[in-house]
Amino acid sequence: MANVEKSIDVDVPIRQVYDQWTQFESFPKFMNGVERITQLDDRHTHWVTKIGGVEREFDAEITEQHPDERVAWKSTDGETKHAGVVTFHKISDNTTRVMVQLDWEPQGVVEKVGAAVGVDDRQISADVKKFKEFIESRGTETGAWRGDVPREG
Repeated sequence: MANVEKSIDVDVPIRQVYDQWTQFESFPKFMNGVERITQLDDRHTHWVTKIGGVEREFDAEITEQHPDERVAWKSTDGETKHAGVVTFHKISDNTTRVMVQLDWEPQGVVEKVGAAVGVDDRQISADVKKFKEFIESRGTETGAWRGDVPREG
């Protein structure tokens, strides 16, 4: 299992940063390799990714979501096995720290080699920087979902 943790400070209020993160369908604008995400309902998304020439599709379930605090998810089917959590921390009225933790199981030779040499780590770093640029340059979020999804069990 591979694991990456990254954080970045974004010069945008926490509510706006959180609201943007809940707009999963906008992820292709700042996440390399994410072709498309379709929000199926409050808890479920369908992902299409293409990384290193390998296209994969999978479904993910939001396992926990609390406004302005955290969003957690895990894949539920498909070839890609992964889970993640993003937490949001108010640094000041206009600065938010975004912390991302991803765990996944590399599939195939290309992904295993990529994970071993740190390609995934660099890609997540680049993606959080692109998210920062995306949200700071927009001036506003593209939408919002403020619902609460309690952790089951």
